Amino acid sequence: MSVPSPITIVGDVSDLPDTAMGPRSLVWWGTLGFMLIEGTAFLLAGAAYLYLRGQSAPWPPSGHAPPDLALGTLFTVILLLSEIPNRWLSGKAKKLQTKPVRIGIVVMGLLGSVLMAIRFLEFGRLNVNWDHDAYGSVTWLLMILHATHVLTDLADTFVLGACIFTRRISDSQFSDVNDNCFYWSFVVVTWLPIYALVYWGPRLL
Repeated sequence: MSVPSPITIVGDVSDLPDTAMGPRSLVWWGTLGFMLIEGTAFLLAGAAYLYLRGQSAPWPPSGHAPPDLALGTLFTVILLLSEIPNRWLSGKAKKLQTKPVRIGIVVMGLLGSVLMAIRFLEFGRLNVNWDHDAYGSVTWLLMILHATHVLTDLADTFVLGACIFTRRISDSQFSDVNDNCFYWSFVVVTWLPIYALVYWGPRLL
């Protein structure tokens, strides 16, 4: 009597990991798509600023003083320095290291909170109201647009922090932390041209 051969299952995916990190993750691609959309919004807002600048001489119009440079520069310096712990945190998340990730999330949460506090003060030092004229409107548009992205990432950081401090961190949460770091880098990069337009545009253009 012959022994039946074992059944071979074609397309068995039981050995594949439950989660993926970086470009292997659908969430990462979703985050990238969101950044491309929002990046386009930043470009359009910047183009509107430059268009209005080309239609007005002097700039700012109506005798407005340029925005206070000290606060904007302080925000920029802290934001750029935040990329150091952000990249460190991303690396620890990729290595699935629980304690460093928890420390990194706290650091990024504190930095984000400090930056939002400075941004709140910045609005009072723009030296123009949003509804005063086109210059005021486009300046506030750029500032609010970027502030919204800082706040979005900060809220995500707080949610992730609540999850990883109240339960065992799963692989999917490590991946979420890495995606959060990816988005923060976008927040940092997009601020640089806005800083140049809002703070140096009225002084140099």
